[in-house]
Amino acid sequence: MTASRRAALLAGALLVALSASAGAQPAAPMRIVVGAPPGGTTDTLAREIAPEMGRLLGRTVIVDNKSGAGGNLAADAVAKAAPDGATLLMSFTSHTINATLYPRLPFDPVADFTPLTMIARSPSVLVAHPALPVKDLRELLAYARARPGQLSFAIGGLGSSLHLAGEALKLKAGLYIVNIPYRGTAPAVADVVAGNVPLMFAAVGNVRQLVAAGKLRALAVTSAKRLPQLADVPTVAEVLPGFESTAWFGLFGPAHLAPELARRLSDAARAATQTEAFRKRLEADAAEPVGNPPEEFARFVRADVPRWAELVRYSGAKPE
Repeated sequence: MTASRRAALLAGALLVALSASAGAQPAAPMRIVVGAPPGGTTDTLAREIAPEMGRLLGRTVIVDNKSGAGGNLAADAVAKAAPDGATLLMSFTSHTINATLYPRLPFDPVADFTPLTMIARSPSVLVAHPALPVKDLRELLAYARARPGQLSFAIGGLGSSLHLAGEALKLKAGLYIVNIPYRGTAPAVADVVAGNVPLMFAAVGNVRQLVAAGKLRALAVTSAKRLPQLADVPTVAEVLPGFESTAWFGLFGPAHLAPELARRLSDAARAATQTEAFRKRLEADAAEPVGNPPEEFARFVRADVPRWAELVRYSGAKPE
């Protein structure tokens, strides 16, 4: 069975379940709180699923941006919200990274939330300025090992999944590469394009056109398999077996959501991720829709906290 056929069957099953329970859903507006400013991936994904969720649930769904503190302001607001389904959180990888990155949080990233579904996941790509005399990852590793401390990574956000992808590479390959932090992805990309910093990990959607134009060179992708969007670019795992680093985006409610309500909200979000428009929106950025059940997403979140903890401690990253 093809992936598109499986997606269609899943969407159909979810629509049947939602139709059967739609009459029990209150008509009050629902907020999806986003811990990032408008225009970013997290915000875009929330705005993509909101109309379809609203249609399926029979209520208005609005997106409320509450950026700051690596997503913690938004998460805190949802953690303290009433468990009535009116306030949800669209979060991202930093939700589990922050459990270690921040020494004190006003909420527990696991215990104070009800995981509903992972919306999407997105690998990154290691890019270099074309002037760096390496054509692929093997050459980069040899070049970096011969010049410890002489190369640098542009970091769009300390403690982000892209930052920690670089830390994972350094740890696994035994490299000493200096981090140069920036306040955001855009200025980091701009400095690599300008040749001021030679390397960075970036979301595919942020650099794909620059790679195509020859302004950046793609050395490797962090997914387990090669990406159709960058078919000629090998994976890091082809050189360093077992390496994989993927950002994720997921929908949460406050803790103590009634199981029936949590399932209904999850089903609506999962159905929204299976629409053709949503899948095509993600394809351009080499992202993948997920839409897994709440139980599966909850297991993932619990396991993701210790998975990132090792890299956070290794990196020595501190909150900005």
